[in-house]
Amino acid sequence: MDDREHQYDLLTAAVLGLTIGVGATLLLRRGPTGRRPISPALVGVAKGAAWAGRGAARLGRDGGRWARKRGGELWDRVPVEAVQEHVEDYIGRARDTIDDAVSSELRDLRRAMKRQRRRLGI
Repeated sequence: MDDREHQYDLLTAAVLGLTIGVGATLLLRRGPTGRRPISPALVGVAKGAAWAGRGAARLGRDGGRWARKRGGELWDRVPVEAVQEHVEDYIGRARDTIDDAVSSELRDLRRAMKRQRRRLGI
């Protein structure tokens, strides 16, 4: 069972790496116009940051100081153990679902191979 979990971990890491790589490639490549697809989003982020900065300056508050002062006490209120249990539960259920799907597909493929062999007379 432990070997199977390592295989799923490796498969999950490979799929996540592939997904992140493809996503980054699609966002950072240059399109037909010569601009990158992520450029409009970055412009929007810059406008939002500038707007937020003006709002903080108008109110006379420093958001960084506020977050630094209250960040520690807010982090202490996060139920880390409960979050960890939920994530482990989700991962376990996902692993079981993947295992069931793979088993079902393998069973179907074996049946299809048997049918093809019978049809070909092998």
